[in-house]
Amino acid sequence: MIPALVPNARKARSILVALAVGAAASLAACAPRTVSLAEGPREYVPFDYDQILKRWTRTDSLVALAELDDLLTVTATFESWDFRWAYVVRYADDYRLTVDQRKSILESTLAESRKQHQFYVALYGPNRRWNDLSKKSSAWVVRLIDDKGNETAPAEIVSIPRPGAIERTYFPYTSVWRQAFRIRFPVRHDDGRTTIAPDARWFGLRFAGAQGHQDLLWLVDPAGEKPPSPAPSGPAAPPSPPPESGGAKEIAEGGPPFVRPPARVGRY
Repeated sequence: MIPALVPNARKARSILVALAVGAAASLAACAPRTVSLAEGPREYVPFDYDQILKRWTRTDSLVALAELDDLLTVTATFESWDFRWAYVVRYADDYRLTVDQRKSILESTLAESRKQHQFYVALYGPNRRWNDLSKKSSAWVVRLIDDKGNETAPAEIVSIPRPGAIERTYFPYTSVWRQAFRIRFPVRHDDGRTTIAPDARWFGLRFAGAQGHQDLLWLVDPAGEKPPSPAPSGPAAPPSPPPESGGAKEIAEGGPPFVRPPARVGRY
């Protein structure tokens, strides 16, 4: 009987080894991504945008285990200095803006990043009315948090009732099933303290309500260095020609969506 068990034992051992290797690979693939809040110039090209978007985007779901019900699914992109730089490079290339137009937009949006922490948020839940963060009837409150105990209410919540081509292109997780918002927090409290501590190991968004809470977290690079520019995933884009009509110029002067005036301000 014992010899007959040997092949089965070897097979079981092989299966266990394969599972262990698969688990290790999964853990490596799911290793936490770190980000840097350092300012400074970047050397991005338009093809880098998708990679930078992934770097600054987090998603999670709040599930009621008893009913196996998905109460809230949230995807959020932190529009940091680094993200904004990559965004403007891609935006300017798509709209064929001139060098001067791109420079003007870049300076404006980077200056804005020093005044407020802004997140683009798209969420889904079974009750659409409860999930409208801009309404007093919302089932959720949102806070900016970090590991030092800071917890900050939004300065404003801007509803995007009908996301257009810009939102669907540059934030492709936007869909008809999700409600979209821009949520802005002050960079500093009234007493001068920063809302994200300079030595924070992580910061994030907390969605809390009677049904539970969930946190979307960004781990901060402990070295505090500027992240390296990603390798281009395609050929370098040719210089953008001046616009032939006023359309692109008007779009450029309006700026990317995160520097436009808010359309609707909700509760904090």
